[in-house]
Amino acid sequence: MLSGMSVSNDHTTASDLATRAGELLLRTRAEHADLDPKELKDLGDKTSHDFLMAELAKLCPEDAVLSEEGADDRARLSAERVWIVDPLDGTREFSEIGRDDWAVHVALWEHGELTAGAVARPAKGVTYTSAESAPAHGQAGSPLRLAVSRSRPPAFVTSLADHLGADLAEMGSAGVKAMSVLDGVADAYVHAGGQYEWDSAAPVAVARAHGLHTSRIDGSPLVYNNENPYLPDLLVCRPEVAETVLQAISEVGKD
Repeated sequence: MLSGMSVSNDHTTASDLATRAGELLLRTRAEHADLDPKELKDLGDKTSHDFLMAELAKLCPEDAVLSEEGADDRARLSAERVWIVDPLDGTREFSEIGRDDWAVHVALWEHGELTAGAVARPAKGVTYTSAESAPAHGQAGSPLRLAVSRSRPPAFVTSLADHLGADLAEMGSAGVKAMSVLDGVADAYVHAGGQYEWDSAAPVAVARAHGLHTSRIDGSPLVYNNENPYLPDLLVCRPEVAETVLQAISEVGKD
């Protein structure tokens, strides 16, 4: 651990870095709105990644980093502290000027567990943080509401919604979908189409801090800082609906 670093500072670091990277992305998008969408995506990824890597090297020089946009330094596997970051979650939405459903993820893994995290939604001016512990807004819907990709909803989730009699709430990035449960917009975010650790680490850290259920879709624990960072499925949901959703997932998987 970096000398002088505290748990409180870890939460603050995650929140501050996610927020500042998001502000940088907003400026980048405004200044380069005339770029081809692919070029804007690439520029956003690189700009945010470079910023986060430089700041983490300055603030936490002894810590390892796993970033979607960086080469995987295997030294992280023997490190005590690893920052897991997605510099721009939802590049498609970022490249569509006017859309706000994209995010920045910054999480800290320490001694086998996620210990801090932040999910910034820059275009909304909101950063969700593990420093806070207020429960999710509202109450479970009737019917239940499942957060799903607006552009490519997986067949598994649509089948699950049919099985549950649930409504689908379409939105962009993984972080946005996970935080929609915290906001009370959705009751569950179920993903089974393939992800990596940086897609879910920060959302899971924040969700757990606020008392939400987080697991693999078979109910097993989510484990981070693995040799292979592929983490294909995820469930984030209100705790009172976890048993119902997990049971339904099991039943749909047997069909």
